[in-house]
Amino acid sequence: MSMTTPRPHAIGSPGYSETWPSEPRTARRSRELVKAALCAWGFDGEFVDQAVLVTSELVTNSILHSGCQLLRVTVARPRARLVQISVEDTSRSKPTNREAGPKDEQGRGLLLISALAANWDVELRHSGKTVFAEMVVPD
Repeated sequence: MSMTTPRPHAIGSPGYSETWPSEPRTARRSRELVKAALCAWGFDGEFVDQAVLVTSELVTNSILHSGCQLLRVTVARPRARLVQISVEDTSRSKPTNREAGPKDEQGRGLLLISALAANWDVELRHSGKTVFAEMVVPD
């Protein structure tokens, strides 16, 4: 299977969503999806970089800890000054903050998300969960 640049699928209130295998290369695809959406909406610079980093952390967390075969990434703009990035999988296991030691290479993702996003949360459903982060667009 060849890797191609994602072609986002419109979801409504402006937004884009894509479903991919739960595998490492999906993190890159997800970053490209979010960057493409944000650029289409006219955003650039540090805001885009931060949203891409949040996306990477959300997706990587799902890949490493959900045990699912697929995940769905969505980037939406529910309001003019708000961007929501979400990752949906079929696991009902909630992400938890870990104490990462100075030499640990993992365990800081949720701390990064907390630092960059205005809000993040988990919505449990019968079929799994959605972990989302909300980012306020700077003036």
